[in-house]
Amino acid sequence: MKKFLILISFLTLSLNAKEINLGIILPLSGLTAAYGQSALEGIKLANALENTLKNGDKVNLIVIDTKGDKIESSSGTNRVISQDKVLGLIGEMVTANTLQVMKIAEDNKIPLIAPAATGDRLLDKKKYSSRVCFSDNFQGSSMAKYVYNTLGYKNAVIIVDQSNDYSLGLAKAFEKEFSSNNGKILKTIRINSGNKDFKAIVTQIKSINPEFIFLPIYYTEASLFARQARNLNLNTPMGSGDGVANQTFINLALEASNGYIFTDSFDFNNPTTELGKKFISAYEKEKGTKEVPAFSAMGADAYFVMVNAMNECIANLNTECINNKIHQTKNFQGVSGIISIDESGNAIRSVVIKEIKNQKQIYKDIINP
Repeated sequence: MKKFLILISFLTLSLNAKEINLGIILPLSGLTAAYGQSALEGIKLANALENTLKNGDKVNLIVIDTKGDKIESSSGTNRVISQDKVLGLIGEMVTANTLQVMKIAEDNKIPLIAPAATGDRLLDKKKYSSRVCFSDNFQGSSMAKYVYNTLGYKNAVIIVDQSNDYSLGLAKAFEKEFSSNNGKILKTIRINSGNKDFKAIVTQIKSINPEFIFLPIYYTEASLFARQARNLNLNTPMGSGDGVANQTFINLALEASNGYIFTDSFDFNNPTTELGKKFISAYEKEKGTKEVPAFSAMGADAYFVMVNAMNECIANLNTECINNKIHQTKNFQGVSGIISIDESGNAIRSVVIKEIKNQKQIYKDIINP
């Protein structure tokens, strides 16, 4: 009789189950495709591990390729809201495009979680938006503390992309923290996204002779600079933010990546939660390696936080409830660690410091908020 009742309950649950659409807005082609592809892998695996809510409703992923473009980000978001009636959104990856998605999410009152957009003012005056990553201010200041206190470097040169809010925010935070510790910024050198020839800058830095070079830029320009610096015998230690926290940077920089340090959100060799261990195991089973990219972990965390909020709204599943529960997230045991989200949508979480050795990412330190 007991088995019969369980079967009846299961069948009833299945018959009453609905399909819930979740919009995934990511750059899967274009200059920042490596970020989006990595995040999508994490989201898909998270969905495979937990693709139904507690009431049996199935969570479907509606994936849009923004091509790393602001207009595509906007049009894709409008499309999944109007055509697919999504109850939530995850995306984009970089701050500028995420702002486009957020504007539409705010206008339509659809909860959005950004996996990796770190701009300090990203969530200003936003009600329906949040993120699972740290801010530029926290990762920039964390890098400055590590460089000054742990590595002992007392002066530095900053190379900043003047056309990129992410780069400007990180540079500002690094300089403020480094200077507050009596560190000296010898020079700030400005570049633009898409620059490919850094030989003149390398020559200039050699004449300045800093102890450290901070490059708060994306992997495309960072890898070019690293290679050209090594080719011209500039061996000054250098580092970046999470813009280089992907295998593509290593693949492009090759041996020039060795010794490079950067801030990150996650280290697959040091999972701190049960969900992290479970996710790494599932990733290894699927990919044949346990080397989970940080952006895959962040994509997964955006998904799991969203689903957790949906599960807390089972009795009244709507966008207002989901959004409120996201902003009430406390000590969530995510893939990348413990995440809390405050009323403004900002995540309270740790920063991991890594170094590349023999073209592999190696854990160095963790800095807690």
